[in-house]
Amino acid sequence: MTQFKKFAFYIFLFLVPGFLLAQDSLILPRNFKDAYEMNHTRDINGTPGINYWQNKAVYKINVHYDPVTRLVSGTETIIYTNNSPDTLKNTLFKLYPNLYEKGSIRDMPIDPQDLSDGVSIKEIMLNSVLLKNKSWRINGTNMTLRKTNLLPHSTNTFQLSFSYILNKNSHIRTGEVDEGSAFIAYFFPRIAVYDDIDGWNQNPYVGSQEFYNDFCNFSVDITVPKNFIVWATGTLSNCNQVLKEKYCKRLNKAETSDQIDYIIDSADLLNKNEITKNNDFNTWHFDAEHVTDFVFATSDHYLWKSTSLIVDSLTGRRTRVDVAFNPAHKDFYEVMDFAKKTVEYMSFRFPKWPYPYPHETVFDGLDQMEYPMMVNDNPLEDREQTIELTDHEIFHTMFPFYMGINETKYGWMDEGWATIGEWVLTSMIDSNYNDNYGIDEYEYFAGDEGDVPIMTLTTMLAGQASYLNTYPKPGFGYLYVKDMLGDSLFYKGLHYYITQWNGKHPLPYDFFNCMNTGSGVNLNWFWKNWYFDDGIPDLAIENVLENAGQFTITIAKHGSKAVPIDLNLFFQDGSTQKIHRNIAVWKNATSIDFVVNSKKQLKKITLGDMYDVDSNKSDNIWKADKL
Repeated sequence: MTQFKKFAFYIFLFLVPGFLLAQDSLILPRNFKDAYEMNHTRDINGTPGINYWQNKAVYKINVHYDPVTRLVSGTETIIYTNNSPDTLKNTLFKLYPNLYEKGSIRDMPIDPQDLSDGVSIKEIMLNSVLLKNKSWRINGTNMTLRKTNLLPHSTNTFQLSFSYILNKNSHIRTGEVDEGSAFIAYFFPRIAVYDDIDGWNQNPYVGSQEFYNDFCNFSVDITVPKNFIVWATGTLSNCNQVLKEKYCKRLNKAETSDQIDYIIDSADLLNKNEITKNNDFNTWHFDAEHVTDFVFATSDHYLWKSTSLIVDSLTGRRTRVDVAFNPAHKDFYEVMDFAKKTVEYMSFRFPKWPYPYPHETVFDGLDQMEYPMMVNDNPLEDREQTIELTDHEIFHTMFPFYMGINETKYGWMDEGWATIGEWVLTSMIDSNYNDNYGIDEYEYFAGDEGDVPIMTLTTMLAGQASYLNTYPKPGFGYLYVKDMLGDSLFYKGLHYYITQWNGKHPLPYDFFNCMNTGSGVNLNWFWKNWYFDDGIPDLAIENVLENAGQFTITIAKHGSKAVPIDLNLFFQDGSTQKIHRNIAVWKNATSIDFVVNSKKQLKKITLGDMYDVDSNKSDNIWKADKL
């Protein structure tokens, strides 16, 4: 390559992202423009801007849980750093357990027996000064602490004491599982996200929408009665102080072994007084760095399986996988295999990114919910559903936790990925199963008045509209882009996005722009078509003409949504032929002709495969008698 050609090539690499993004630009909402065009906290090429910032806190928490009274009580010290250019006159806290407070606004039903007085805040200290009760105001799940006056690039230290009664009958992501088991999430007062788009995250937690939290460091002491085991976000650092020696040895072995073994088996449970240290209460200490949340679970009668595997072939780094479950739930005996394979396939096959955390625990609970390094999964009788639930919830490790997504506003940015993860990984785990989660529902409801664009804020959605926009519709969008780009370009775009935004807070436009820049392909026409516009997916076999052994098959796009074309040709002699075209064919067309040269007589043509969503399939079959 000549020096001139080299120079021209590097100029091309420098200019191509801007050139691509200048075409068919996506219209920015007015409240986003300052971030991209004036404050430069975000860049149109997909990267964090030169002035990007995010706030952070360090939490030191001491929490007690009483399984008899279900009282959760504790103290915490929060060191909060304001990296923004703004002076924070007030500080907003989130009290998520107040979903169960009498009078709180919620969009999910709860058992009246679970109604409570909410989180009790006994005292708050700011920089070692005790504040008066009038200094804070609680409104549902939001608590505003007034006159904190935190200057840019400065730190405030908060000390709080808190308590509440854990819910028992309405297990919405957290609560008592059975007598002697509980999954305890969202238990501590936390400082809300203050970001470059909305300032404070004022959205209350009402039940259906999920969460938006900052990346923080946690040092947590969890005190429970003797015989109770604790699993949690983060790394257990004092095993020898809470478990008998042989159980710590088993756990240490699991950290370096590919073999699946029991840490606690059925024989151990027969004499459970010999599992934990002989104290009335034991305090378990966990540390976690740069995570968006911290949760824990506890039980005095659960089995515990464990293993580990290499998740990064370059460094040899391992992730430990745990499953804690009630012996009565037979499906959980196989969950370890599903969980381990999910972590392996995520690391090496889809999305081909080394699993980012040191462990992942599947806890046998009463919900289907994800948390950093933990999932709370209910028992199921159907094996396929058990696989789908396991891989779906573990896939969330990447989205929203590693990527810091605002689930409250943009549920599709994480659930859509977990949906395609479920579609892809389920058949990898067991080739007998092809996951069809959400496909039938979208085909049935597409075009109804509740079928609104994916970019509609999750906080504005409910019912079927929320489900469609959060799960299957974005899942199809991701799947179709993967098909169109091919694996090489798709992973360049996706890995560019992950590299730029892991540990940060990406917006939808950051994702779109990263995929464009990373792949080198302007995808804005498709982002607009599938994520911004109304419309339905509907392809049809419009016409079939035969002329001297040549068949011309016309496929028409009756709906406005771009979907792949999959033709299955069946000949009279029993042979078949498949034809596939990705969504790119619809960028500038509404009908496509396929010419098939064959001396064999066509018997039937079908249009579509499992993931080619189509709201009207009555015109997807052609038979020879139509000629």
